[in-house]
Amino acid sequence: MSRLNIFLLIVVMGCALSVVNATNQQRQFFIQLQRAQSQERQLQQDYAQLQYQQSALSRSARIEQLATDSLKMQPVATGRTQYLTLAPGAATASDAPVPTSAPVSSTAATSSRSGGTR
Repeated sequence: MSRLNIFLLIVVMGCALSVVNATNQQRQFFIQLQRAQSQERQLQQDYAQLQYQQSALSRSARIEQLATDSLKMQPVATGRTQYLTLAPGAATASDAPVPTSAPVSSTAATSSRSGGTR
């Protein structure tokens, strides 16, 4: 009878240790889950902030201001646009003259930089 009691005591101790081990593992997994959820919330906040920053940086008014200030670009004016046309005998049926913006010549570039008109 005492052998049976010792055997049962060992079995009960093994079960108790396995319960303690399972509880410890469950706590560790729960801590990892909470950390992952916290990291997910932080990443979602960062993503929302980045989306807001991207929308602020891509506003057309901001882009236009940067083009004007940093790149010294100017809005298109009809008086400054030049069109090229072909000579009357040079045009064929397949290539009709198409109005395009003309490249600025060296004299026009110096006069436009100095503020003069052509």
